[in-house]
Amino acid sequence: MTFKIQKHLSDIQTSTGSIYESLGEQRNFDVYLANKRQLRSVMRKLETVCEAVSGLLQLNPDIRISNARKIVSLCNCIIHSDSADSEIVREIVVNYLPKLKEEVDKLLAKS
Repeated sequence: MTFKIQKHLSDIQTSTGSIYESLGEQRNFDVYLANKRQLRSVMRKLETVCEAVSGLLQLNPDIRISNARKIVSLCNCIIHSDSADSEIVREIVVNYLPKLKEEVDKLLAKS
């Protein structure tokens, strides 16, 4: 595994951990939406995840990460819109990040 791939994987691992830390164990999105600092923090970390997944796909299009293109697409919708779409954020955090984190942890453990 190249250094660049490891760096992208590490960025994903760190950012997903920070997102979970910001949202807490309950991942209560009503609280999340009401807290602008928390909103900005999660959005920034999702940007990092998006860039890292995109970078991985450029370096190795065959890397085994489920829904990688969907994650990049959804994150790009958030990054390039004027406002944060809470449903897109919820979809990414609830439906995609747990599996992404699991897969990245396994890939890093192999390196």
